[in-house]
Formats: sequence, C-alpha cells, structure tokens
Amino acid sequence: MNDAARIHETAIVEDGVSIGEGTSVWDNVHIRHSTTIGQRCIVGEKTYIAYGVTIGDLVKINAFVYICNAVTIEKGVMIGASTTFTNDRFPRATTPDLTRLRSSDPDEATLPTLVREGASIGAGCTIGCDLTVGRFAMVGMGSLVTRSVPDFHLVVGNPARSVGCVCRCGQRVARFEPEQEPPTEVVACASCALRYSIQGRQVTELAAPTP
Repeated sequence: MNDAARIHETAIVEDGVSIGEGTSVWDNVHIRHSTTIGQRCIVGEKTYIAYGVTIGDLVKINAFVYICNAVTIEKGVMIGASTTFTNDRFPRATTPDLTRLRSSDPDEATLPTLVREGASIGAGCTIGCDLTVGRFAMVGMGSLVTRSVPDFHLVVGNPARSVGCVCRCGQRVARFEPEQEPPTEVVACASCALRYSIQGRQVTELAAPTP
C-alpha cells in the first residue's frame, strides 16, 4: 500500500491489496485481498470491494457501492451511490440437495464485467455480468444493465436501452428514437465543441483531446 494513500481508521483493508498514491478510502469501506486500486481514486463510505478486483486511476466510487469479484474498472470511471455489480446469472446458495452451502470462490459460472475508461454509472444501478460498459458511456440512475453498452451511448431504464449518445464532457449530443435507425450525421457538443460521427448507432469521436 502506498504511504500517500489516505485510509479512514474504520476501513478494513485486507492483506495483499494495492492502493495507489493519492487515493482516499473513506469510513467503513471493506476491500478484500488481491484487489488493485490505482492513483487518485475516491472510495466512498460503506462501499464493499471484493477480492481480485482491478480499478484504474482517477476512479470515483460513491457510497454504498458493491463491487464483486471479476469486475474490472478502467481509468476515469464514475460509479454512483448504491450501485451493485453482479457476476453470476443463475446463483444458488446451496447444492441441489440443500445439504451444504456452495463455495463463494470463482468458478465456471463466475462471469466478468468490464467498465471502460471515462464511463459513468448513475446512482442506484444494477450491472449484470458477461458484459462491457463502453468508453465514456453513461448509465442513467436506477437502470438495470443486462447487455453491453457501446462507447458514448446513453442508456436508461429496466432493462437499460440506448436513448442517445453523450460527449466526453457528459452532455448529450444526440437523441435516439425507439425502433428507428439514427441518421448518419456528424454532431458537435454544444458545451465543449467536440465532434462525433454517428453511423447506425455506432458513435465515433472525430478528434480526441490531447491528455
């Protein structure tokens, strides 16, 4: 653990956890073994992060978030309060004969979830498994994500459906109508002027800003 990380005295950080410089871990957080958290992150109060999770730099995790095994979160992701990740589509507590608990260790039923760089997940979301939330995508609050979200798409609802696309800065730049293919066009963000090409619901940024 980096000496420059700030860990609240009530947080539980198990052995084998790597936490980068400048990261803050707030009260009553529990981080399991073998997890890696990058630099300058924020882990909000009462969040649980399971073992074997990988979190990149500059990630903001709000309060009461549950991140299970097999989740990877890339750089610059925002995760809203009370978001829950999952990793098993057909979970059971016991063996079929109800004689013993099933192991909680990963097995062939444990499925991964990847949240790509710059994505935002709103408060109160549930994120399914065996899927990817794309680069700079945005998941609206309270949504249930059951399939992968393309880059720059805005999805909302239960189950979550794409309703448009968003800029790197978070502003919506196009609206998608239900059951209609969007026109092929180039759009510009009214807030920051970044431009995007939309072709058949595929959104491509035309010139990414220089880091």
